[in-house]
Amino acid sequence: MQSIRNIAIIAHVDHGKTTLVDKMIYATNTLRQTEESADLILDSNDLERERGITITSKNVSVLYNDVKINIIDTPGHADFGGEVERVLKMADGVLLLVDAFEGPMPQTRFVLSKALALGLKPIVVVNKVDKPNCRPDEVHEQVFDLMFHLDATEEQLDFVTMYGSSKQGWMSDDWQKPTDNIFPLLDAIIEHIPSAPYREGAPQMQITSLDYSSFVGRIAIGRVYQGTLKEGQQLGLSKKDGSTKPVKIKEIHSFEGLGKKKVTEARAGDICALVGIEDFEIGDTITDRENPQPLTRIAIDEPTINMLFTINNSPFFGKEGKYVTSRHVRDRLMKETEKNLALRVEETDSEDKFLVYGRGILHLSVLVETMRREGYELQVGQPQVIYKEINGTKHEPVELFVVDTPETSSGKIIEAVTQRKGELKIMEPKGDVIHLEFEIPSRGIIGLRNKLLTLSSGEAIITHRFLEYQPFKGELPDNNNGSLISMETGMSTAYAIDKLQDRGIFFIDPGDEVYTGQVIGEHTRRTDLVVNVQKGKKLTNMRAAGSDDNAKIAPKKRFSLEEALEYIHKDEYLEVTPKSIRMRKIFLDENERKQRSEKG
Repeated sequence: MQSIRNIAIIAHVDHGKTTLVDKMIYATNTLRQTEESADLILDSNDLERERGITITSKNVSVLYNDVKINIIDTPGHADFGGEVERVLKMADGVLLLVDAFEGPMPQTRFVLSKALALGLKPIVVVNKVDKPNCRPDEVHEQVFDLMFHLDATEEQLDFVTMYGSSKQGWMSDDWQKPTDNIFPLLDAIIEHIPSAPYREGAPQMQITSLDYSSFVGRIAIGRVYQGTLKEGQQLGLSKKDGSTKPVKIKEIHSFEGLGKKKVTEARAGDICALVGIEDFEIGDTITDRENPQPLTRIAIDEPTINMLFTINNSPFFGKEGKYVTSRHVRDRLMKETEKNLALRVEETDSEDKFLVYGRGILHLSVLVETMRREGYELQVGQPQVIYKEINGTKHEPVELFVVDTPETSSGKIIEAVTQRKGELKIMEPKGDVIHLEFEIPSRGIIGLRNKLLTLSSGEAIITHRFLEYQPFKGELPDNNNGSLISMETGMSTAYAIDKLQDRGIFFIDPGDEVYTGQVIGEHTRRTDLVVNVQKGKKLTNMRAAGSDDNAKIAPKKRFSLEEALEYIHKDEYLEVTPKSIRMRKIFLDENERKQRSEKG
């Protein structure tokens, strides 16, 4: 029987994980390097490539010295915690990849803590040792300290460290002795990661992720825990409610390289995909029909935030998108819940409004961004945190909020976070930056990132992850400025914007089409202000003495999708189309807004 190693790969954004896996695939001739397939196999969707983050985990396998190595990619961000839990369940060891200059980062810590708790054996890869000013030995010490803090066992602390440069395609056990290939790392995996054990007995496989094909429908993916699964076998599917329903395996696919290969059986220890299993959920167990033995279900982190999704009903609706009706939006959201574990969709009394629950703003903004790229137009409301009633008292989600910032701005950052009910837990110097850790209510983070980046002149590195529910911390101070709102529909003029520049910061440029009720800027005061940006200049036939001073207009403030979601107020929507992101008041008419605010 062929020996198998299942290894999950953990790394922070941009530490070189995807490049390393690409090089492993080419080194083992699993894929001939062609011009077309040159790079970035794992981060296969556009969004992942642009942001440099892994959102959904992928499986790749390579064959080296007659050993099959299944490489399982892990998402690095805590918002995708649902993905992380499932992926690590399939692994026997982990490859921890860290940058030789930056060292271990907060998001790496999140996934690593889960891996160590599951008892997985780590191999540490210090990457990018070809960079100037790298410090591999210090980084090795930092990784040891981090594992010690995360309560690693003595066996886990006795980890092997490899050094190298995935970009240049080499690995070695000594960073001062470069090699010319990546094989030393593959040798270390075979030597130090335990072989996937073969367990005798009735077949058992937990479904840990799913794929979808328009030909065969849903495909169940997971690791065979015990016994051997065979094509055409009659088995049982153990559900969440304890019931077992009969199923038949139509086809078995084993992972090979980047694709899958049809096989007749899959044995314990291997990761495979099954066709023909209908109506399953992630976490269900495929087991013996007569004597079901379900495996412990995977605990998925609860959603902490929700957002209202609705159809686009602005004056510009349908101009840029392909899918604009409530049926389109509903079908797309329901399709997403099939494979996005931590996402829940709830229909409201209104046909065209849906409440979508997720793990954080990044989790939901990735969904919105994916939808707009597919041609959808929609509007979303301000993100709201989810409160829970525990023992009769109101509890709210609290997050661990980590900021690495230059010393000069640390005081201002501490002040800004504590104003939002953040409690400073750790403050320590880390090279020439100060490392700060806070516990802060999730609602306090909304809109905070922009502020901290401004205070630190863009140098702060900010990460956060869900910690737990704690008793409600009280109301937050509302110190947000009001909005500048367009009075009319039409094209904005440079003359009008120039005359209004002392009233605030604009989000539009001269010549942009805007509509009544659209939020076009931020007021310098706390109140909203309705302004006319379509007004042209009064023309006379008299020439002014100093001739016209050309309007000197400050460039507009630009927002990414996440920043815009964090920025909008309670009475505003974000209109998202394939080409534009616009902020608007929910009620476009000024009189209607006044009447509603008087009613309170």
